[in-house]
Amino acid sequence: MILIRVGTLIDGTGAKPIENVAILINGDRIEAVGRAADIGVPEGAKVIDAPAATAIPGLVDVHVHLAYSGIVDKSAFRAELAELSYPLVALRAASYARDTLLHGYTSVRDMHAPGGTIIDLRDAINAGYVEGPRVMACGLGLTVTGGHMDQPGWGDHASFRDMTYPCDGPIAFRAGVRAQLKRGADFIKLNPCVSFRKDPDTKPYRFEMNVDEIRAACEEAHEQGVHVGAHTSGGPPLRAAIEAGCDTVEHAHWIDDETLELMVKRGTYLVPTLLVNNTSSATAASDPSMSKGSKRWSELSQEAMWERLTRAKRAGVKVATGSDAGFMLAHGVTNSGEIELLVEGGYSPLEAICAATATGADLMEIDAGRLIMGKLADIVLVSGDPLADITILRKRENLQVFKGGREVLAPSV
Repeated sequence: MILIRVGTLIDGTGAKPIENVAILINGDRIEAVGRAADIGVPEGAKVIDAPAATAIPGLVDVHVHLAYSGIVDKSAFRAELAELSYPLVALRAASYARDTLLHGYTSVRDMHAPGGTIIDLRDAINAGYVEGPRVMACGLGLTVTGGHMDQPGWGDHASFRDMTYPCDGPIAFRAGVRAQLKRGADFIKLNPCVSFRKDPDTKPYRFEMNVDEIRAACEEAHEQGVHVGAHTSGGPPLRAAIEAGCDTVEHAHWIDDETLELMVKRGTYLVPTLLVNNTSSATAASDPSMSKGSKRWSELSQEAMWERLTRAKRAGVKVATGSDAGFMLAHGVTNSGEIELLVEGGYSPLEAICAATATGADLMEIDAGRLIMGKLADIVLVSGDPLADITILRKRENLQVFKGGREVLAPSV
């Protein structure tokens, strides 16, 4: 048994913090939480005293790409996976996963990786071969030929295996779902709609998949008992994805109030990916090679993401934090920036922490995210008060991380 005594507890339920708290851990679960004076010290328990610390649940990032490095240069981003073998991609991802865990993220959802690399990394973590967060992996995202995740631009002589999974037609998308589940995917990633940069002022989004394709993929995934995450931009394609059964919508810059109401009714999660939106917009603004349409789209998406977030919060949509780490963002050190931007967008620090813990755990359907009896003992001890200064979550030296009741130790130097 481990007994952690802390100055303050934020339990992830949305309740106000309480002071002078003890958390009793038995195995990988929380056995008791309460006032330190009431719990006492059970015989044989290892005691960890952190009177100046705040205990929060392990953080959850529901949109990452562990197979990617986070390099900002787009040409280098495209080239790096052409230069690495898939075993090397997986080994590199293991280091990114460990950095993510050390920064307080005990659970992540990986939103596309080539060659089954992150499915295998998940299995290696679960088997104890390497250390990392709890991982949900979709394998390859499903896209149409030439779609968002099957982009052109390679030489005619170039051929890549298992880097993307293009499908065309409802039958092909059903087969794509089955193929990813056969490989071991935990959920399915679709690309129902994408940005449209030819005329962004009047039409910033367009359908990538047609409605029958979206519906077929969702029906197959749900029949198999897994959820569907959808890369979206907005407008009618976004609404069609929700109506067809997509369980989470990622990015989703442009959402009208009727669609927000539909999301509340259906329990659809919004993953706004504010951090990557900020980063990509800033990059577009400073890139002289970027087309005028792309620059304008970035400006519009930056404006829309804040306005959309305000209305989503007001409507009561379930919002979970997803940084998109791996795409233009380094792993570990940047993830908590998404929590900071939620606060900038109108969430209280307590609401933002709940979005990054309990809501994310609910989305991933894992028994964590709240520091209450019976839950997995995924705990972060934070030096200081994140409700007073949310930015203290950025620094690894401020965090003492426990996953399943076991302390995660930084490598010695």
